Amino acid sequence: MTETNTNHTFNGISRRAFLAMTGGALALASFPALALSDAWRRVDEINAVVGDADPIAQGVNIELPLVTENGANVPLKVGIGRPMAEGEHVTAIHIYAPRNPFPEIATFRFVDGFDVPEIETRIRLNESQTVFVVAELNSGAVLMGERDVRVTVSGCLTQADTYAADSLFETRVRVAESVANGTPLEVLTLINHPQETGLREDAQGNPVPKRLIERLEARYNGEVAFVAEFNRSISSNPYLRFFITPEESGALDLVWTEDTGASAQFNADITVG
Repeated sequence: MTETNTNHTFNGISRRAFLAMTGGALALASFPALALSDAWRRVDEINAVVGDADPIAQGVNIELPLVTENGANVPLKVGIGRPMAEGEHVTAIHIYAPRNPFPEIATFRFVDGFDVPEIETRIRLNESQTVFVVAELNSGAVLMGERDVRVTVSGCLTQADTYAADSLFETRVRVAESVANGTPLEVLTLINHPQETGLREDAQGNPVPKRLIERLEARYNGEVAFVAEFNRSISSNPYLRFFITPEESGALDLVWTEDTGASAQFNADITVG
């Protein structure tokens, strides 16, 4: 099943709700990188990515609230600011919350070395904890950063919206129609989806099956330019802001894929000049 929506209106998601999820109204705190603790070494999922590398505690800029009253919708922004050697670039950014039932939050893959390694999204946190960010470089180097967050109300078992909603799978995308040559193109996306984690029960005490948007793929002129891999700790109505750097005019295609195989699409023509 494929649901297609190219309308730039909310289609069931209010403007106020969209701004609340994507805007800058939430006060975030950004701090310079500090020396890493050893806590990441006890997280198997992080060790699987780091391997034999010695993580560098430099250049991973993380913006998270110091305290959040709603663990179901925590704003997160990550950017990589470390100077790179010639030809060196970020290939992937991984986000982890070790005290969530499933530590992996998301992975973002950067196909083009000219793309800006920066993402903004919303995540779920089960309890107060340290969030880790791991960035892989094409040189084999691994960067790491961490931030502590105090969570007042757990977000992993929060009641989700119904799948019967008329606006399920409807998308909201904001992207410029033209961009200067060599200039990164900002893409803001939102898809209406409850992101059911499979961890909660319904009113009768029966487990609610897992059902997630697992992947967002951005293609430019038919070639994959950026990939987001979502896990259970991405908030409902997944929001994502990212950048690609088109080298010529062409077509931007976004495809969201659910674990059931259902998908949604967005298409836009971009002029580069």
